[in-house]
Amino acid sequence: MIKHIFFDLDHTIWDFDKNAEETLNELYEHYQLHKLGLNSAEEFIATYTENNHQLWMAYHIGQISKETLRAERFSKTFIQLGVHPELIPTQFEDDYVRLTPTRKNLFPGSEKVLAYLQQKYQLHIISNGFKESTLTKMEVSGLNPYFKNVIISEDVGINKPDKAIFEYALDKAKALKPESIMIGDSIEADIRGAQGFGIEAIFFNPGNKELPDDVKWQITHLEELLLHF
Repeated sequence: MIKHIFFDLDHTIWDFDKNAEETLNELYEHYQLHKLGLNSAEEFIATYTENNHQLWMAYHIGQISKETLRAERFSKTFIQLGVHPELIPTQFEDDYVRLTPTRKNLFPGSEKVLAYLQQKYQLHIISNGFKESTLTKMEVSGLNPYFKNVIISEDVGINKPDKAIFEYALDKAKALKPESIMIGDSIEADIRGAQGFGIEAIFFNPGNKELPDDVKWQITHLEELLLHF
């Protein structure tokens, strides 16, 4: 009965961590962060990644704003690694936000799977990402031709897992609940959000995280979708 497949973007199709790592390595050299006592790009990236994931989880459920997320993810990382607040590069966040969306790394099998699914279903994006960066990622990575609609939470004014953004997405796609399915990497935002709204969901779990009891359907590689659709 499925006619509409709704995908998350970051960490599901667009490889956020890999793209961020490339950018941060570039910025580590550009800003000569070793002179601030940060002698390991790997430690800097790992610390940032942990902080960023925690802040995004808080953003998903409305605990913090976009401005707070952007203000804290690097300041928290630098301070945590022993850099005095006055020495934190003031343009670091802006450079990161400008450069990262221009990276093109997708999860393995993305284009093959999307090309196949596009022939049989209408595909859509529902992203909690920020509007400007999401549109850049879609354009630069060549993803736009696969998707009929790109729903961005910043545009709608509502984040996943709120039922209202799923209702908005289905209305925009002219889709019914029994005809629709959500695929994403966030148990809270994508899976529980979709299930709470009343549509099926597939958990994209490339890291083989432990599954909660309420997550019934997972894949660890996007090409597994070819077996189900």
